[in-house]
Amino acid sequence: MAIDDSLDGLRRADFRHHLAIPTRWLDNDSYGHVNNVVYYSYFDTVVNEHLIREAGLDILRDPVVGIVVETSCRFYRSLTFPEVVDAAMRVTKLGRSSVVYEIGLFKEGEEPPAATGRFVHVWVDRESQTPVAVPERVRAALVPLMISAT
Repeated sequence: MAIDDSLDGLRRADFRHHLAIPTRWLDNDSYGHVNNVVYYSYFDTVVNEHLIREAGLDILRDPVVGIVVETSCRFYRSLTFPEVVDAAMRVTKLGRSSVVYEIGLFKEGEEPPAATGRFVHVWVDRESQTPVAVPERVRAALVPLMISAT
């Protein structure tokens, strides 16, 4: 299987939205660095923070929700506690019912990224779990983050 290197070489300026996330003591593993599964939590945090703040997403009551159907992460260097992570994201595809996000995790004040990733939402009816159109208010919040696909 070929390694997807489309996110290699990215810098902070390549992303449209940034969120500072402090690492926590419990994020570290027995090797003294942030455990790999926590990187996925940072991905979830930057995406959902944007959707809640900018699109008014109500994760408890909205009848349409984004379900994560695909994620990937490429690790370049370790993050540790205590640090502040700059989680940066952009949108490379905004389809009828799906969104593809690219994410970079940067140590505060450093280039290049510590990790890059891909995160895909499919928007579904909460009850039936069938795909539906991305809600207009979500679409409006994501359009400014769009870039050409890499």
